[in-house]
Amino acid sequence: MHNGQSTLETITLAGGCFWCLEAVYDELKGVEDVVSGYSNGHVKNPTYRQVCDGDTGHAEVIQVKFDPAVISLGDLLDVFFTIHDPTTLNRQGNDVGTQYRSGIYYHTPEQKAVAEAKVAEYQPLWRSPIVTEVLPIQNYYPAEDYHQEYFANNPNQGYCQFVVAPKVAKARQKFIQMLKKQPVR
Repeated sequence: MHNGQSTLETITLAGGCFWCLEAVYDELKGVEDVVSGYSNGHVKNPTYRQVCDGDTGHAEVIQVKFDPAVISLGDLLDVFFTIHDPTTLNRQGNDVGTQYRSGIYYHTPEQKAVAEAKVAEYQPLWRSPIVTEVLPIQNYYPAEDYHQEYFANNPNQGYCQFVVAPKVAKARQKFIQMLKKQPVR
Protein backbone atom coordinates (compact mmCIF):
# COMPACT_ATOMS: atom_id res chain seq x y z
CA MET A 1 0.00 0.00 0.00
CA HIS A 2 1.20 3.48 -0.82
CA ASN A 3 0.63 5.73 2.24
CA GLY A 4 -2.70 3.96 2.69
CA GLN A 5 -3.94 5.80 -0.42
CA SER A 6 -4.11 2.90 -2.80
CA THR A 7 -7.17 0.71 -3.06
CA LEU A 8 -7.19 -2.52 -4.96
CA GLU A 9 -9.36 -2.89 -8.04
CA THR A 10 -10.75 -6.05 -9.58
CA ILE A 11 -11.19 -6.84 -13.27
CA THR A 12 -12.46 -10.11 -14.73
CA LEU A 13 -10.96 -11.42 -17.99
CA ALA A 14 -11.82 -14.30 -20.32
CA GLY A 15 -9.35 -15.35 -23.00
CA GLY A 16 -9.48 -19.09 -23.45
CA CYS A 17 -8.32 -21.52 -20.78
CA PHE A 18 -8.10 -19.84 -17.38
CA TRP A 19 -4.92 -21.78 -16.54
CA CYS A 20 -3.03 -19.78 -19.20
CA LEU A 21 -4.29 -16.41 -18.07
CA GLU A 22 -3.74 -17.09 -14.37
CA ALA A 23 -0.16 -18.24 -14.94
CA VAL A 24 0.70 -15.00 -16.77
CA TYR A 25 -1.08 -12.55 -14.45
CA ASP A 26 0.33 -14.17 -11.29
CA GLU A 27 3.78 -12.93 -12.36
CA LEU A 28 2.92 -9.25 -12.85
CA LYS A 29 3.94 -6.50 -10.42
CA GLY A 30 0.93 -4.88 -8.79
CA VAL A 31 -1.23 -7.99 -9.17
CA GLU A 32 -2.20 -9.00 -5.64
CA ASP A 33 -4.37 -12.02 -6.41
CA VAL A 34 -5.66 -14.02 -9.38
CA VAL A 35 -8.60 -16.40 -8.99
CA SER A 36 -9.75 -18.71 -11.77
CA GLY A 37 -13.49 -18.98 -12.11
CA TYR A 38 -16.57 -18.83 -14.27
CA SER A 39 -18.69 -15.79 -15.07
CA ASN A 40 -21.44 -14.30 -17.19
CA GLY A 41 -23.48 -17.49 -17.43
CA HIS A 42 -26.90 -18.51 -16.12
CA VAL A 43 -26.27 -21.57 -13.92
CA LYS A 44 -25.69 -21.11 -10.17
CA ASN A 45 -22.41 -22.53 -8.85
CA PRO A 46 -21.47 -24.42 -12.04
CA THR A 47 -18.91 -27.20 -11.95
CA TYR A 48 -15.94 -27.36 -14.31
CA ARG A 49 -17.58 -30.30 -16.09
CA GLN A 50 -20.82 -28.32 -16.63
CA VAL A 51 -18.89 -25.31 -17.94
CA CYS A 52 -16.85 -27.55 -20.27
CA ASP A 53 -20.05 -29.03 -21.66
CA GLY A 54 -20.87 -25.48 -22.78
CA ASP A 55 -24.45 -25.39 -21.48
CA THR A 56 -24.07 -22.96 -18.58
CA GLY A 57 -23.28 -19.85 -20.62
CA HIS A 58 -20.26 -19.20 -18.40
CA ALA A 59 -16.84 -18.20 -19.68
CA GLU A 60 -13.65 -19.48 -18.07
CA VAL A 61 -12.28 -16.32 -16.47
CA ILE A 62 -9.71 -15.00 -14.09
CA GLN A 63 -10.55 -12.37 -11.55
CA VAL A 64 -7.51 -10.13 -11.13
CA LYS A 65 -7.12 -8.05 -7.98
CA PHE A 66 -4.55 -5.34 -8.69
CA ASP A 67 -3.10 -2.13 -7.31
CA PRO A 68 -3.70 0.62 -9.89
CA ALA A 69 -0.89 2.67 -8.31
CA VAL A 70 1.53 -0.06 -9.47
CA ILE A 71 -0.07 -1.44 -12.65
CA SER A 72 -2.85 0.20 -14.62
CA LEU A 73 -5.87 -1.50 -16.09
CA GLY A 74 -4.50 -0.39 -19.47
CA ASP A 75 -1.28 -2.33 -18.81
CA LEU A 76 -3.27 -5.41 -17.76
CA LEU A 77 -5.28 -5.19 -20.98
CA ASP A 78 -2.11 -4.78 -23.08
CA VAL A 79 -1.02 -8.15 -21.68
CA PHE A 80 -4.51 -9.57 -22.32
CA PHE A 81 -4.51 -8.57 -25.99
CA THR A 82 -1.00 -10.00 -26.45
CA ILE A 83 -1.45 -13.46 -24.93
CA HIS A 84 -4.63 -14.53 -26.72
CA ASP A 85 -6.29 -14.07 -30.11
CA PRO A 86 -9.23 -11.70 -29.60
CA THR A 87 -10.55 -12.33 -33.13
CA THR A 88 -11.55 -16.00 -32.80
CA LEU A 89 -15.14 -16.41 -31.66
CA ASN A 90 -15.54 -18.94 -28.85
CA ARG A 91 -12.13 -20.48 -29.40
CA GLN A 92 -8.46 -20.28 -28.42
CA GLY A 93 -6.25 -22.76 -30.25
CA ASN A 94 -7.73 -26.23 -29.82
CA ASP A 95 -10.05 -25.08 -27.03
CA VAL A 96 -13.44 -24.55 -28.67
CA GLY A 97 -16.74 -23.51 -27.11
CA THR A 98 -18.50 -20.47 -25.64
CA GLN A 99 -16.63 -21.04 -22.35
CA TYR A 100 -13.42 -20.02 -24.18
CA ARG A 101 -14.77 -16.75 -25.52
CA SER A 102 -12.83 -13.51 -25.26
CA GLY A 103 -14.30 -11.11 -22.75
CA ILE A 104 -13.55 -8.20 -20.46
CA TYR A 105 -16.07 -8.12 -17.63
CA TYR A 106 -15.85 -4.76 -15.95
CA HIS A 107 -16.67 -3.87 -12.35
CA THR A 108 -16.96 -0.06 -12.80
CA PRO A 109 -17.98 2.38 -15.55
CA GLU A 110 -14.35 3.60 -15.63
CA GLN A 111 -13.16 0.09 -16.44
CA LYS A 112 -15.73 -0.16 -19.24
CA ALA A 113 -14.34 3.02 -20.81
CA VAL A 114 -10.73 1.75 -20.60
CA ALA A 115 -11.72 -1.64 -22.04
CA GLU A 116 -13.59 -0.10 -24.98
CA ALA A 117 -10.65 2.22 -25.70
CA LYS A 118 -8.22 -0.76 -25.67
CA VAL A 119 -10.42 -2.74 -28.10
CA ALA A 120 -10.37 0.28 -30.44
CA GLU A 121 -6.60 0.66 -30.01
CA TYR A 122 -5.88 -3.00 -30.83
CA GLN A 123 -8.36 -3.42 -33.68
CA PRO A 124 -6.03 -1.98 -36.37
CA LEU A 125 -3.40 -4.60 -35.44
CA TRP A 126 -5.68 -7.46 -36.48
CA ARG A 127 -7.00 -8.37 -39.94
CA SER A 128 -10.23 -9.78 -38.51
CA PRO A 129 -12.65 -7.96 -36.21
CA ILE A 130 -11.97 -8.22 -32.48
CA VAL A 131 -14.81 -10.25 -30.95
CA THR A 132 -13.92 -9.57 -27.31
CA GLU A 133 -17.13 -8.83 -25.43
CA VAL A 134 -17.04 -5.90 -23.01
CA LEU A 135 -19.81 -6.46 -20.47
CA PRO A 136 -20.56 -5.89 -16.80
CA ILE A 137 -19.44 -8.75 -14.54
CA GLN A 138 -22.31 -11.09 -13.71
CA ASN A 139 -22.71 -14.38 -11.87
CA TYR A 140 -19.04 -14.92 -11.02
CA TYR A 141 -18.11 -18.12 -9.22
CA PRO A 142 -14.58 -19.18 -8.23
CA ALA A 143 -13.47 -22.45 -9.86
CA GLU A 144 -12.79 -25.58 -7.83
CA ASP A 145 -9.65 -25.46 -5.66
CA TYR A 146 -7.67 -27.78 -7.93
CA HIS A 147 -7.86 -25.19 -10.75
CA GLN A 148 -6.25 -22.44 -8.66
CA GLU A 149 -2.52 -21.95 -9.35
CA TYR A 150 -2.87 -24.87 -11.78
CA PHE A 151 0.22 -24.16 -13.88
CA ALA A 152 2.38 -23.48 -10.82
CA ASN A 153 1.24 -26.77 -9.27
CA ASN A 154 1.25 -28.90 -12.45
CA PRO A 155 4.04 -27.57 -14.72
CA ASN A 156 4.74 -31.00 -16.23
CA GLN A 157 1.14 -31.78 -17.13
CA GLY A 158 0.86 -32.08 -20.95
CA TYR A 159 -1.51 -29.16 -21.57
CA CYS A 160 0.64 -26.97 -19.32
CA GLN A 161 3.83 -27.87 -21.18
CA PHE A 162 2.42 -27.40 -24.68
CA VAL A 163 -0.11 -24.60 -24.25
CA VAL A 164 0.42 -22.71 -20.99
CA ALA A 165 4.24 -22.63 -20.86
CA PRO A 166 4.67 -20.99 -24.30
CA LYS A 167 2.14 -18.27 -23.39
CA VAL A 168 3.92 -17.60 -20.11
CA ALA A 169 7.28 -17.44 -21.92
CA LYS A 170 5.88 -14.99 -24.50
CA ALA A 171 4.44 -12.77 -21.79
CA ARG A 172 7.69 -12.85 -19.79
CA GLN A 173 9.64 -11.76 -22.84
CA LYS A 174 7.27 -9.02 -24.00
CA PHE A 175 6.40 -7.62 -20.55
CA ILE A 176 9.70 -8.18 -18.74
CA GLN A 177 9.54 -4.75 -17.06
CA MET A 178 6.19 -5.67 -15.46
CA LEU A 179 7.36 -8.93 -13.85
CA LYS A 180 7.53 -9.28 -10.06
CA LYS A 181 10.74 -11.30 -10.37
CA GLN A 182 13.28 -10.49 -13.05
CA PRO A 183 14.65 -13.53 -14.91
CA VAL A 184 18.17 -14.63 -14.01
CA ARG A 185 20.48 -14.04 -16.97
